[in-house]
Amino acid sequence: MSNDSITEGLFFEKAEMDRNLTDSTVADALHGADDGELYLEYTQSESFSFDDGKLKDASFDTAQGLGLRAVADEATGFAHASDLSVAALTRAADTVKAVHSGHDGTLALAPAPTNRQLYSDENPLSETPFAEKVETLAAIDAYARSLDPRISQVMVSLTGSWQAVRIIRADGSHASDVRPLVRLNVSIVTKDGERQETGSHGTGGRVGYGSFLDPDQWRAQTDEAYRQATLKLDSVPAPAGEMPVLLGPGWPGILLHEAIGHGLEGDFNRKKTSAFSGLLGERVAAPGVTVIDDGTIAERRGSLTVDDEGTPTERTVLIEDGILKGYLHDRMNARLMGMAPTGNGRRQSYAHQPLPRMTNTFMLEGNEAPEDILRGMKRGLYAVNFGGGQVDITSGKFVFSASEAYLVEDGKVTAPVKGASLIGNGPDVLTKVSAIANDFAFDPGIGTCGKSGQGVPVGVGLPTILVDGITVGGTG
Repeated sequence: MSNDSITEGLFFEKAEMDRNLTDSTVADALHGADDGELYLEYTQSESFSFDDGKLKDASFDTAQGLGLRAVADEATGFAHASDLSVAALTRAADTVKAVHSGHDGTLALAPAPTNRQLYSDENPLSETPFAEKVETLAAIDAYARSLDPRISQVMVSLTGSWQAVRIIRADGSHASDVRPLVRLNVSIVTKDGERQETGSHGTGGRVGYGSFLDPDQWRAQTDEAYRQATLKLDSVPAPAGEMPVLLGPGWPGILLHEAIGHGLEGDFNRKKTSAFSGLLGERVAAPGVTVIDDGTIAERRGSLTVDDEGTPTERTVLIEDGILKGYLHDRMNARLMGMAPTGNGRRQSYAHQPLPRMTNTFMLEGNEAPEDILRGMKRGLYAVNFGGGQVDITSGKFVFSASEAYLVEDGKVTAPVKGASLIGNGPDVLTKVSAIANDFAFDPGIGTCGKSGQGVPVGVGLPTILVDGITVGGTG
């Protein structure tokens, strides 16, 4: 069944919405505005958590609603309701008209339609029995505890959602998307004497539960969480000071996402509050550095067939060989900056307005072998995994904690370290990239990005790269 057929059934057959009346109400509400849309959403979600050898929590939720937005120049009128009915839409229309009262705008053209489908429209919540999910969590727990008597706690979580959206514009055009999303996470706590450490590993994507319940996959994931936890038992205090830092492939791309990606979003650049404002066409990174945002990669966590304004996602080159080439745009910021939307208008739910947001953001790989780059390091830090971080968009300054990192001495990875944090400036870091390996990898499908109180799923990717100098905060 097509996305359009699914959302047609949800919103105009099962719900109390009449399609013709809905179209005419939206057209009337947006008459005189510069842009806007009606966003309809129906979402099912569930979560399971297994801890202390038993199922601690299981939940299921259904949410539905509408959000109507009218845009006049830089002003926005927005109303939302958890009631899918023409009556609720009419009340929302009366509210948003106020923003363009007296404004003689010309509605922007609707996005071009697309028949592309990047993931299955099957509902993962209904394709796998409840008992099978719980039995798998119990099996993961039992397997993890069998690995080592030093394991004191095992925490396993499984989440899934199925979201159907339909975007309706004043010209009567409709765009639909049906989005599955699944994630499995395993955390293991090891204790040796007075020392206690935690390791965790997660995987996810816009797919069904099938692969995540495969014993070969969840055993590999559990083994990785166990490896991290036991490794940390032997870690030494992290060094402090400025030094070369080798970033491993995959999840370390979160530093690229936070320290650079947010600064390339259109709203910050339109308002000139980003460290990258006004730098299009200028060198902002070392030669060889090419950064892409691509929402079209099949089944990736950050991918979307269309964004939350109905614009098809695309592959957007942000930085090419060190030169700033573009920004990430929703429709409003693109219009105000005289640029084209890039399919990056995203929102957490019907109750939120769209903002320019990343999808899957990554750096392209280079030609060097990672082992050759490592051999050339005299002393430094090798950062493989990251925990939390903070970024100031205006200055580009960031602080990230490294959840897995090692000392590098005379071209060799030596002791694991604990308590390392990376402190620097996003634009400055890009200029210090001196080597790019040929081992590009995406993260395992676990990213969630926060902005203006909204969280959306995202992906990151990176090859191994050498940054000549980052300040490392440590305890050693």
